[in-house]
Amino acid sequence: MSYQKRTASLTLAAAVAGSVVLTAAPAHAAVVDVDYACQTPIGPKGAVSPIDIKAVKSGSGYTLTMSFQKGVSSSPIELGKGAMKPSAVIKVGGAGEGTVAVSGPTNDTAIPANTPIKISDLSGTYTPSKSGKVTFTAGVLTIKAMGTTTTCTPKNNPKPSLELDVQGGSGSSGGSSGGSGSTPSGGSELPKTGPMDSAVALGTLGGTVLLSGAAGVLWLTRRGQRPAN
Repeated sequence: MSYQKRTASLTLAAAVAGSVVLTAAPAHAAVVDVDYACQTPIGPKGAVSPIDIKAVKSGSGYTLTMSFQKGVSSSPIELGKGAMKPSAVIKVGGAGEGTVAVSGPTNDTAIPANTPIKISDLSGTYTPSKSGKVTFTAGVLTIKAMGTTTTCTPKNNPKPSLELDVQGGSGSSGGSSGGSGSTPSGGSELPKTGPMDSAVALGTLGGTVLLSGAAGVLWLTRRGQRPAN
């Protein structure tokens, strides 16, 4: 095979790899500031916390994890170990609809009085009912402590913390709330967490295509060789 043909084959392989990376769109994640207005037993309070939402493929759905980077609300008295239980809802938009209930463990250490309450990571399961781009946005946060309930509602209309391409099962209807919904097809969907993890997955996919292209060039080279007389 001539040098020009080998070069053209490698260029074509690289172009195919690039097209695969473009069509396999990764999850888009962002840390979003959420301004919470909290109704507490002792009156209104407020706090802004950056919120991060991640998703990992799990069986027929996705495990969502909602993380708070700053504490919200506070208590006039110390909350002993295990006294506080957080939960929240994540609003589903785009190709999906409804909400996903997420919850977390009780506090593992005492929370001093008049100190922002650190919320543990909250998790729940989302099962898509149809395919497409789905967005996940922080919703209402609920804190239960010592027989009282504090409700914190986002008041700044926050943007989605995560956008994810999902595959929904056929023959199902409705959105997803706390894990109810349809079954996605196949098992071909890669786990989606954040931009870095998606980039690694896509880099591996692109490398596979490039290797395939190189193998094709080698095959063509050998095929073009003629036995010596």
